[in-house]
Amino acid sequence: MSPWRPTIAAALISCTALALTATGEQQKPPKTTAAGAPAPVHGFKVVRSYPHDRQAFTQGLEFVDGVLYESTGLNGRSGIRKVNLATGEVLQVQPLDSAYFGEGITVWKNGIVQLTWQSGIGFVYDRQTLQQQRTFRYTGEGWGLTHDGTRLIMSDGSDSGTLRLFDPETLRQVGTLIVKDGGRPVPRLNELEYVKGEIFANVWQTDRVAVISPSTGRVTSWIDLHGLLDPRERPADGVLNGIAYDAKGDRLFVTGKLWPRIFEIQVVRR
Repeated sequence: MSPWRPTIAAALISCTALALTATGEQQKPPKTTAAGAPAPVHGFKVVRSYPHDRQAFTQGLEFVDGVLYESTGLNGRSGIRKVNLATGEVLQVQPLDSAYFGEGITVWKNGIVQLTWQSGIGFVYDRQTLQQQRTFRYTGEGWGLTHDGTRLIMSDGSDSGTLRLFDPETLRQVGTLIVKDGGRPVPRLNELEYVKGEIFANVWQTDRVAVISPSTGRVTSWIDLHGLLDPRERPADGVLNGIAYDAKGDRLFVTGKLWPRIFEIQVVRR
């Protein structure tokens, strides 16, 4: 889910896939969904907020069967955890070796699949015990992860707007999906969540979520979450990152890296 990357800012600037503009300003995603047609941009309503660990550099968020699962990043601080949503209490933790920078997760059957940023290796854990069961390899960077019930869907933060599709059993890549808005690729797709037949994707370093058709890759709408967290509570590196959907309760949750709160929101059409 991709990164503010730790340590040296120069390391970020040198990474062309994650680069900012020459002026230092962030490029916002385009606002079209089909040739010449403006994309609808929706707002939000906060239903409720919940406490969140301020030390959690959130990379992935999942809510399944009443349990909140969270993946955290940064070398030496990465891992997966089970969290009590209502209280924010961390119930169980499985740390990653400090050599790995943890990224997105998704719950698949009785396991949890986790990506790492630049190591080209992923991990599969037992959902109940959080004990590691297997590893798998992939090329390029790992950012966000979700599934549509048939395929794992992975983002890599590329400028090409590529989502990569994996067989959830073999964990081998089986295809790609190019995300476009009005014919233009949407770069820096990050944390992913599958919600009611569509892919929700944070766009790194923005306060927007792209809503994407999984069959065409077309952005069907945007959700503007600007102002969700009070700026006085938002740390300097606390970019929006983290989407979870409670399918049974029809609840949508969002948060950010190092945020003190997780928000349950409703999308408000404009």
